[in-house]
Amino acid sequence: MDYLPVINAGLNSISAIFLTLGLLAIRRRDKVTHRKWMLAALGGSALFLLSYVVYHANVGSVPYPHHDWTRLIYFAILLPHILLAALMTPFIIAGVVLASRGQFERHRKLMRWVWPVWMFVSVSGVVIYLMLYRL
Repeated sequence: MDYLPVINAGLNSISAIFLTLGLLAIRRRDKVTHRKWMLAALGGSALFLLSYVVYHANVGSVPYPHHDWTRLIYFAILLPHILLAALMTPFIIAGVVLASRGQFERHRKLMRWVWPVWMFVSVSGVVIYLMLYRL
């Protein structure tokens, strides 16, 4: 199970890359490529969630090991990461449903708010991994 945190960080990194590529594709008005990248980001995030649940079901909570100035920074990143990760999930699903039904204007309006949150959660997940396991 010791290998799962690095896999989780990798999946978060991959999701962030796919999210960026999806954004670039839609800005070029390439809907086909946008769809592929965003589904890849969704898949990466779903695999992350599965791996995360498996890891913490077996290991439990992992306390932050340092009791210095980095502790405040760690929790300042961790708390919004957790809250936003939980909140964004139904909105991501709603965005996928809207796009699959061809309701692209509603999809665009929703995802304009969800995309940056999804990106924050993906990137902050990598930062949390680095602080928790590599500092």
